[in-house]
Amino acid sequence: MTPETEASYDAQRKFRAPDDEWLPFESATRAQHPEGRSPRARVLREFIRWYLRRPGAKLPVRPPAGPWSEPAAKSD
Repeated sequence: MTPETEASYDAQRKFRAPDDEWLPFESATRAQHPEGRSPRARVLREFIRWYLRRPGAKLPVRPPAGPWSEPAAKSD
């Protein structure tokens, strides 16, 4: 990721994900990237660049397993 891209913010995009994935994703990304404004957005941007095969893009590094690794209990 280039410093120019990280320092500037684009228009907000809507992204839908279930709370039982989105909220633990925040914890997992914060564990891997404790600094910065939004680690979720940072990781999503890294993934998108890798997925599009942009030059120099790498698949984001995952944090070690943690509480976010367990599926949420289903409520009946």
